[in-house]
Amino acid sequence: MQAPARPLNCPAGLEYLMQIDQVLVHQEVSIVEALTDFQSKNRYEIKNRLGQKVFLAVEDSECCSRNCWDALRPFTMRILDHMGQEVITMERPLKCTCCCSPCCLQKIQIQAPRGVPIGYVAQIWHPFLPKFKIQNEKKEDVLKICGPFFVCNCGGDVDFHIKSLDEASVIGRISKQWSGCMKEMLTDADSYEIHFPLDLDVKLKAVLLGACLLVDFMFFENCAGLEPIIGVW
Repeated sequence: MQAPARPLNCPAGLEYLMQIDQVLVHQEVSIVEALTDFQSKNRYEIKNRLGQKVFLAVEDSECCSRNCWDALRPFTMRILDHMGQEVITMERPLKCTCCCSPCCLQKIQIQAPRGVPIGYVAQIWHPFLPKFKIQNEKKEDVLKICGPFFVCNCGGDVDFHIKSLDEASVIGRISKQWSGCMKEMLTDADSYEIHFPLDLDVKLKAVLLGACLLVDFMFFENCAGLEPIIGVW
């Protein structure tokens, strides 16, 4: 598919995001990780509502940090287009977490192109609920994400609602999809739907993609689905 002309204020490679209001994120199954306890690099296919692949997300991290820090590990996530060119870069630093302290909260920086920040996802401390703020390139709060009290998809989807700053209105959601008992038990390869307004700033759409991947690592990276809840909240 030929890419349309790039509008103003749209980073190169993100033109397609301007035309859609939904993306599907599917983590690729790692056979080695499913059969052993060895943590491999995560890979995600990012598709449109028709199931056509739009981007590929590839994790760049060290073997030691993956197996020592597991879901808390720092990483660089590279989002590649169909030509294999890096169009979005996501940087997650190492942050220890504790439900009793607001000092070490999770965050991720989104860049497009690499080295040029376009937004941030920062965890908001809350004793019971998973909450995040979406920030623009100037670190100004723009949106919030609010998750459920019990983050476990035992038999159903888990919705993280994208809300206005005052939390008065819901403008979209990030949904962790239920994959079936066998797949949920044997692997942590997850699937998500991200819904956002069609006219939302394309940079914020990219930031919400980063929010989805951060949610995956924080709450669903481990097969049982309970360890991240205890560790983060």
